[in-house]
Amino acid sequence: MRRFNSFAALIFIFILAIGAGLAYSIYNTPSDSGKSAGIFILTVLIAIVVSSSIKVADQWEKAVILRLGKFNTLKGPGLFFIIPVIDAIPYWIDTRVITTTFKTEKTLTKDTVPVDVDAVLFWKVIDSKKAALDVANYQTAISWASQTALRDVIGKTMLSDMLEGREKISFELQKIIDERSEPWGVNVISVEVKDVLIPPALEDAMSMQAQAERERQARVILGDSERQVAEKFGEAAKTYADNPTALHLRAMNMLYEGLKQNATIVVVPSSALETMQLGGISGVTALTMELQRDRQNRDKEAGTAPV
Repeated sequence: MRRFNSFAALIFIFILAIGAGLAYSIYNTPSDSGKSAGIFILTVLIAIVVSSSIKVADQWEKAVILRLGKFNTLKGPGLFFIIPVIDAIPYWIDTRVITTTFKTEKTLTKDTVPVDVDAVLFWKVIDSKKAALDVANYQTAISWASQTALRDVIGKTMLSDMLEGREKISFELQKIIDERSEPWGVNVISVEVKDVLIPPALEDAMSMQAQAERERQARVILGDSERQVAEKFGEAAKTYADNPTALHLRAMNMLYEGLKQNATIVVVPSSALETMQLGGISGVTALTMELQRDRQNRDKEAGTAPV
């Protein structure tokens, strides 16, 4: 329904006040009462006709005017006049961008998966005459055209493509809806797919599949790392096999680091002692002196060395 026209009401009151003033001014004797009443009634009729002919459309509106049932013209925005009784305004068309939300429930995809899809449509009227005359209710028609187009697109799309390619689906929807609504004077600006809901059981299965895939990738990466480490160990073994001195120094360093960090008794096989030449007194003495020097250096740094 069209809202109340305050400007027309003001004109009605103004004309009515003028008529009342004229009727009162000519009322001098009781014999003049009939004349005064006639003038007042005539003023009321004039006020009704004039106020009914005054119309005001907002900046975003177009008024569709029919004259004796046939299309006459479009008016607005702003102030305009019509002929009362002869002219009629069945539609006030909103030319702003309109948003329409639509959804489909339990629609089967191409791979027979039921999904619920929510989307929003951005559109506007570019031809008010077509929107008023060529379709009974253009807003309802747009809503139904959007739902049927969404069902058609879902039925032709795989679930994986729908979850990954929403932009493509939105573009296809815009194209289909725009072709259907063009004869109605409507232009579809864009379509946005907001959400795609799948059954909970399928969602859990897809989550488990993704988790298994991540675990598989982790195992592959771990296996590849172990292979690389084994290759490096092989290269190091070849180097130590050709250089006994390097092997001896490496073994000494490993034993030294273990004793330095843990400061506990370390059990070393006798074969390793013989290989590193630690079985003799000189080797043990050298290792002990090295550990003592290291402990003294740490005590000095900590400020607890004896004076």
